[in-house]
Amino acid sequence: MRVKHITLLLAAYAVVATTLLFMMMTPEDLSNRKRGQGHPRCPPCDLLRPTTKAWITPLVGTSQKVNLPTVKTHKLGVVVPYRNRLAELLEFVPHLHQFLTKKQIVFEILVIDQFDTLRFNRGALIDVGFLLARDSGCDYMAMHDVDLLPLNPELNYGYPASGPFHVAAPHLHPKYHYKTFIGGIVLMTNDHFEKVNGLSTRYWGWGREDDELYRRFSDAKLKVVRPQNLTTGIHNTFRHVHNDKLRKRDYKRIGKQREDQWQRDRVTGLSTIVNQHRVVHRNRMAIGSSNFTLVNVELVCDKAQTPWCEDK
Repeated sequence: MRVKHITLLLAAYAVVATTLLFMMMTPEDLSNRKRGQGHPRCPPCDLLRPTTKAWITPLVGTSQKVNLPTVKTHKLGVVVPYRNRLAELLEFVPHLHQFLTKKQIVFEILVIDQFDTLRFNRGALIDVGFLLARDSGCDYMAMHDVDLLPLNPELNYGYPASGPFHVAAPHLHPKYHYKTFIGGIVLMTNDHFEKVNGLSTRYWGWGREDDELYRRFSDAKLKVVRPQNLTTGIHNTFRHVHNDKLRKRDYKRIGKQREDQWQRDRVTGLSTIVNQHRVVHRNRMAIGSSNFTLVNVELVCDKAQTPWCEDK
């Protein structure tokens, strides 16, 4: 009984001591904890994981609550427009999961699968993905091609406070090098995406939606930021896993689409996508230990506006 009594006293003492030491932490100490430097006055505190908002109630002396400083954590929604690219997806998800984890990015990967018989519409899928990412608590997003794998650890996937950040810039992308190219991988805050009304949904088949997005950035006075001073270039910053023979792209221009593709679209996008899609399935999945969300989406085509949505 005596041993049991002493053990209980020691346990209670440890709880009180740890709590009091935690209360002694200064903002500098908290900052050091965030950088992984530990707490010089509280070794046991290194075993604890502070939450974004923490309340500590002292066990003795007073019932006053101590409000610790709140640390803002951004969350990235990786939106991947997708259709029939399983081989690429099996490589993409584990690769990007490991890449972002090493960079200590808080993220969620959403693969938006076009689950209908219409022609591929990348812009519409990205708009749908943005809505889902925003609803999942993401405050910025990456529109990310499934066949483009980042290799250089210097690439920045952090919160793009200065403006839309074009990770796969023309001087780094393995294939596209024209000045106004804005495809591959682009980071945007939720505010950026909403300000430009997302991507146009008029482009069925391959291409042109990126060019329209570049113009929307210009109209909204949003300056596109691109990586600088990297030690890699077009041959070793990314790996482009697309095979043109196995993955033929739909470059057809049907009917009036040939002329319409050069016209500005100031109507469709984030404001119209709600009525242009239906989520069929949404499943949490994993490739190995790498989690992602697969969303099967059926798009709706206004054939009076874009009759070329069907491959005829």
